Amino acid sequence: MKNIEIAVIPGDGIGKEVVPFGVKALELAAEIHGGLSFKMQEFPWSCEYYVEHGRMMPENGIDILKNFEAIFLGAVGLPKTVPDHVSLWGLLIAIRREMKQYINLRPVKQMRGVRSPLADPKGFDILVVRENAEGEYSPIGGRMIAGNDEIVVQNAVFTRSGTERAIRFAFEAAGKRDRKFVTSATKSNGIIHSMPFWDEVFGQVGREFPEIQQTSTHIDALSAFFVTKPQTLDVVVASNLFGDILTDLGAGIMGSIGIAPSANINPDRKYPSMFEPVHGSAPDIYGKGIANPVGQMWTAKMMLDFFGFEDVGQLLLDSIEDTMEAGIITPDLGGKASTTEVGEAILTKFKERGRR
Repeated sequence: MKNIEIAVIPGDGIGKEVVPFGVKALELAAEIHGGLSFKMQEFPWSCEYYVEHGRMMPENGIDILKNFEAIFLGAVGLPKTVPDHVSLWGLLIAIRREMKQYINLRPVKQMRGVRSPLADPKGFDILVVRENAEGEYSPIGGRMIAGNDEIVVQNAVFTRSGTERAIRFAFEAAGKRDRKFVTSATKSNGIIHSMPFWDEVFGQVGREFPEIQQTSTHIDALSAFFVTKPQTLDVVVASNLFGDILTDLGAGIMGSIGIAPSANINPDRKYPSMFEPVHGSAPDIYGKGIANPVGQMWTAKMMLDFFGFEDVGQLLLDSIEDTMEAGIITPDLGGKASTTEVGEAILTKFKERGRR
């Protein structure tokens, strides 16, 4: 029996509404598999916690999380209560960096039962590998000279080790897929130092994988390709900022950011990895009962995959698609079903598939 200890952080906004369905999906996965169990502990760390304690999590929060094998996160952010740069750097980004979760994985896939905004999506199935620890999101920089002559400097930091490990992860991921094709997102025609360096490392690592097709594409053109010909893409590897933007675009072509999952991976498994949907806290719809639970439940599938339970993870994803194909969808996808109706329908389908 594999017993996995999970820290659950519902966080803010709709995270509180969708996390329970992700937790139920994991518990049901354990019942279906038989050789798997989860021990979960929930933590109330959030913007509400910040208002009460002046911190997004306790001072020893990272040390507490290190005792778990994975973190299941809902969402972070209530900008009218706590500024985004405070909430994100106080919880989400702190966890990513302290736990050395230097790979961010985000699948972009045409889903059964979801109408893509694209006229002819042609069954796209992309895995974006985003460098998750440095790059454009470095905290190095500052502001000086207040007034009309104010100067703001934001430094992007690219290390050889950080760049190389993200690119190598992408090639290794491509080797496990059917098409075996890696596209690198670059902008070396405009960003004079970091992007030529990124291209250089991509070329060096690529030579270790002669069986993998590989190409570099400028980020502006690649963004267009996500819309005009996503079916030509397989694994895309990108820096922190480029990967962030591409994957929100990817959620858009899937049909809604509400269905997009992600995983923050520590490949060395020295620290816990963190699994969270892409959608954020969506305070504008919090409390209305219309948040889409699919992103959180698909994120649970990614956690199952990470721990080696791909078969039951695929049953969960099939159940999600069965439900949407039956027309049980939330308003963001053009439906009328509530969060609870969609979540419970997926769990029912999952249970049915598990009995087969």
